[in-house]
Amino acid sequence: MKNKNIVLIGMPGAGKTTIAGIIKEKFDLSYEVIDMDEEIEKRQGMTINEIFKQYGEEFFRKLESELSQELGKNDGKIISTGGGVILEYENIKALKENGVVLFIDRSLEEIIKDFDGDNRPLVLDNIKRLHELYEQRILLYRKYNDYSIPNNKSIDDFVFALNIILRKEGIL
Repeated sequence: MKNKNIVLIGMPGAGKTTIAGIIKEKFDLSYEVIDMDEEIEKRQGMTINEIFKQYGEEFFRKLESELSQELGKNDGKIISTGGGVILEYENIKALKENGVVLFIDRSLEEIIKDFDGDNRPLVLDNIKRLHELYEQRILLYRKYNDYSIPNNKSIDDFVFALNIILRKEGIL
């Protein structure tokens, strides 16, 4: 039997990468954690910022789409997506092929409090740009998720909500 993937979507700084590790640890899953941005960096031998500078956003989005198609055919993965994966419907369609999509819904105020633009080429240290991205993307996150989980309070509250969802989906 296939193990359904757990796919995390949300804004840069919503906590997707951290939460992927927490899911594996707290629920003792034998799933492999895949951070899509890190996987693209590994395959290209350069950082996301370097890819954007050298080849542009369109090239990066093509790599992201190819990886989404590949990961959608896998199983037993916790996938932390890049914040822009939702910009291309085909990415979400592929990731939903064998996955449950969880929107890590963190308020913009909370994201800004902890913001680190180091490896986020579309915002870098520009909070105004972060606001713009939020406005452009929030409706897509809400449209494409199977479940939305607020990530503004304690991790215990988050894990409690996640436990209910993973049981409902037959993952636990």
